[in-house]
Amino acid sequence: MNATASTYLFLGIAIVAEVIATTALKTADGFSRLVPSVVVILGYGIAFTCLSLTLKSLPTGIAYAIWSGIGIVLVSALGWIVHRQSLDLPALIGLGLIIAGVLVVNLFSNSAAH
Repeated sequence: MNATASTYLFLGIAIVAEVIATTALKTADGFSRLVPSVVVILGYGIAFTCLSLTLKSLPTGIAYAIWSGIGIVLVSALGWIVHRQSLDLPALIGLGLIIAGVLVVNLFSNSAAH
């Protein structure tokens, strides 16, 4: 298994689609609003399709660590910006640790190359 640029492109698309879908989930209001509900369904469909393509050449644990780590940080940032949800100091520290973990996996682990 060798991760290529297209692998990371699909992973990036999966992350963005999942973040959009998750952010729209609050706006969908329990799937009672049509347009946000459609965004949620399409977003998750795109996310899982692209994630499945990523898994052809990237180990599941590595792909999921990157996907979920970056997704958590982006969803939290969009929650703060779009939905005016507050982030206190412990939340910001925790998000910083998640970013650090994703960087360690990507910069120091050889698992993605196998």
